[in-house]
Amino acid sequence: MTILTHLIEKIKASDNNCLTYADFMQEVLYHPTYGYYMKDTKKVGKEGDFYTSSNVSNVFGKLFARHFYKVFQQKKLPPFIYEIGGGTGRFAKQLLEELKEIDVSFYNGLTYCMIETSKYHISEQKKLLPTDANVVYKSSLNECESIEGIVFSNELYDAFPVHVIEKRERVVNEVHITTNSKNEMMEVLFPLENQPIIDYLNKFSIELSENQRFEVPLSMVKHLAFVAEKVKKGLIYTIDYGYTLEEWLSPELMDGSLRGYYKHEMIRNPLLHVGEMDLTTHIHLYALEQVGTELNIQHCFTKKQGEFLLAAGILNFLQENYDTNPFSEKSKQNRAIRSLVMESGLSKGFTVVVQSKNCEMDWKVILEETPKF
Repeated sequence: MTILTHLIEKIKASDNNCLTYADFMQEVLYHPTYGYYMKDTKKVGKEGDFYTSSNVSNVFGKLFARHFYKVFQQKKLPPFIYEIGGGTGRFAKQLLEELKEIDVSFYNGLTYCMIETSKYHISEQKKLLPTDANVVYKSSLNECESIEGIVFSNELYDAFPVHVIEKRERVVNEVHITTNSKNEMMEVLFPLENQPIIDYLNKFSIELSENQRFEVPLSMVKHLAFVAEKVKKGLIYTIDYGYTLEEWLSPELMDGSLRGYYKHEMIRNPLLHVGEMDLTTHIHLYALEQVGTELNIQHCFTKKQGEFLLAAGILNFLQENYDTNPFSEKSKQNRAIRSLVMESGLSKGFTVVVQSKNCEMDWKVILEETPKF
């Protein structure tokens, strides 16, 4: 069986001969056998379909090592880091190796928990991460009784399934997936009846314009509630590309943000290359912040990634590694740093959201400038 035949069977077995976009994305991305993220293939880097910041330069993970070290030095959290969706483990490797350089004693007392659903990625992580590091592996948050420490994710929520709605002739519809006579995937519209979606729109007073398409992140909201339940005391770092509510409702985003990435090419039709490409959306920053607050998670700050990297001290790496040879490793790192902090560079569109639960931190000590609360 293939992912296509699996989807066709699920569609035929459904009540209305179709799937919601959220159900479709859940199958093509996370099915245990056929899902894009679950298969034994490279997704990240030159041989994959996309890049992450940690693939650009080791300085990304090294910077967070120094930043997290400052956090732990305030003695308000136990030395535990939980990374959700760590992919190949490159970020964790960079961070752990830098922490060992900074403070061996702290490194030896740190527990790094990789929370990863993909068995393939876990196997890749085990090959890459330092053997002397105290790393534990969990397939989901369910395996964690409670969490105290730092929770970190980089490009996690953008890969969560979303429901898709669209306004046509003054009627808000939910977009579903079905098949045509050639067993090809196609969209079909039904008037919106999904009450959780209606509740989400009402909660944030969202009114769509005519012909506007909009993704509703119910899975993200549900996951955030689960994180809030698990975390007893800690900081939650979320790095992802996303928009504010005002940006979401702007004319520039009339078509929504659901896209595919296949061999580093952006694919506008998410029904192509089924199971063979990444599907991604921009996350709803306003929902992440507001829902978190309602769940007793304090919003510390939201910064553009480049702005955060500067505040966290990335230019210190630039100063420490000056080299007149343009082909040296130091010069390559300097170029990577510039790329990470420039507005037109790799950090463009990425945002760092930091939230806390039962943990007040002195951000003036941790960051080189006071965040905007």
